[in-house]
Amino acid sequence: MPALTPDTIRTLAETLADLTDYLRKNPDPAEALALVKPLLDEYTGLPVQFADTLRALARAVQEHPDTPRTAQGDLLITELRTAAWELADQHTLHYVLDDLRDLYGSSPTSEQECCWCR
Repeated sequence: MPALTPDTIRTLAETLADLTDYLRKNPDPAEALALVKPLLDEYTGLPVQFADTLRALARAVQEHPDTPRTAQGDLLITELRTAAWELADQHTLHYVLDDLRDLYGSSPTSEQECCWCR
C-alpha cells in the first residue's frame, strides 16, 4: 500500500467534490446511481469506512502516551466515537439506492394514453 499523506486524502476529498459538482448538473439518473453505488456499498461504502476511520482515530489518540488525560480529552474522544456510530447507522443507504434504481427502472413513460387506450 502506498504511504498515506495529507495530499492523498485531499485528493480523495476533491474527487468527492467533483462527484458532487457532476451530480448537480443533473446527469442521467442511471449513470448517477452507478457512480454513487460504490460509495454506499453495505460493507465498504463511505458510511462504514468513515465510521471505522473515526473509531481508529479515537483509539490512536486515546492510546498515544503523549495524549493528555483530561476530561476534555475524554469528551472529544467520546464525540469521535459517537459520530462513528451515527455514520455507521447510515450503512442502510444502499437500500435507498436499490429502491431508487428500481423506481427509475419502472418509471412510467412520459406519454399519456388516451382514456380508450388504458
